[in-house]
Amino acid sequence: MSVSDLFKPLSLLHGPAMRNRFMLAPLTSQQSDHDGTASPYDHSWIEQLAQSDYGLIQTSAATVEAGGIAFERQLGIHSDQHLPGLTRMATTIREGGGLSAVQLHHAGHRAKPSLGGIPAPASGKTLPDIKAITTEEVERIRDSFIAAAKRAQLAGFDGVSVHGAFGWILSEFLSPNLNDRKDRYGGSLENRARFTIEVIEGIRKACGPDFQIGWRLSIERYGLLLEELREITADIFDRELIDYLDLALWDSAQIVRDGMFQGKTMLSVFTELPRKGVRLGAAGKIMSAQRAGELLDEGCDFVLIARAGILQRDFPRQVRANPMYDSPQLPVTADFLRQGGLSERFIDTMRGWQTFVKAGS
Repeated sequence: MSVSDLFKPLSLLHGPAMRNRFMLAPLTSQQSDHDGTASPYDHSWIEQLAQSDYGLIQTSAATVEAGGIAFERQLGIHSDQHLPGLTRMATTIREGGGLSAVQLHHAGHRAKPSLGGIPAPASGKTLPDIKAITTEEVERIRDSFIAAAKRAQLAGFDGVSVHGAFGWILSEFLSPNLNDRKDRYGGSLENRARFTIEVIEGIRKACGPDFQIGWRLSIERYGLLLEELREITADIFDRELIDYLDLALWDSAQIVRDGMFQGKTMLSVFTELPRKGVRLGAAGKIMSAQRAGELLDEGCDFVLIARAGILQRDFPRQVRANPMYDSPQLPVTADFLRQGGLSERFIDTMRGWQTFVKAGS
């Protein structure tokens, strides 16, 4: 395939097609108001993205419960008071010609008490002196994901992306290291995956056949097992429970170091699965037009743009204009980001990313 194939439309199982193969990854910018309401900085960011020719734009991680917060100034979708700001975001994206999704997030055991978060561990062994959440609390959080999806639909988003990566609550329940429960949400792989499956199935039932559902999955850290995640993904593909899988890799080219898939690319472990009508994309150091094109050759249906999109908001347009486009070299100065339109809040967040912003700038 050539870079030009990135600009071919991509149909999804539910709802409208993506106009091209570029999806903006969910980027936590920490620029919302303290109550989770979308701020003028959020709106400015979305306005820039909406004019950048992405096929689908995901919001930053949005809290499905106030107690599930992980970041200061995190976007919220746990209250109807968030609806006006979310509606404006969805409308702006639609007017720019792209599809839209809210990333639904709960921090689980990593919720920050200093921000009003209430840690919700799967196991009583994860955090000192904090008991595992009860079965009833799991069901409440499940229902909060579903209610948040309904809120996203009401705001006018085309869909949601369920955050099942990076050790947040759904990822935590999948991990045999972090989940030693004895109820129906622990023990066997089927039980540990139940929370995720019930969230996805509940959203489909609540939001109907035209609403799009994505699922973000990561493999590294938190005791997650590649073989297990492949098995769960195969089942989700076979049952066509989602519209797209967002595979969050640290590096889209990384190699499996041990186990039954040793020596293969981590990506290939998933692209080789029969996926019926489900679409698969990957994130992870996609900084050039050429690398984005290569990922289609490696079995991806679309690519997720993260850091490259922060450096150059209109990455898809840059690629269309120049098939040899490459992102600016990191680190960059804060001034470079300011001139590109990033808010001071967003720049402060990026200072926390290793080697992104030049020290002292």
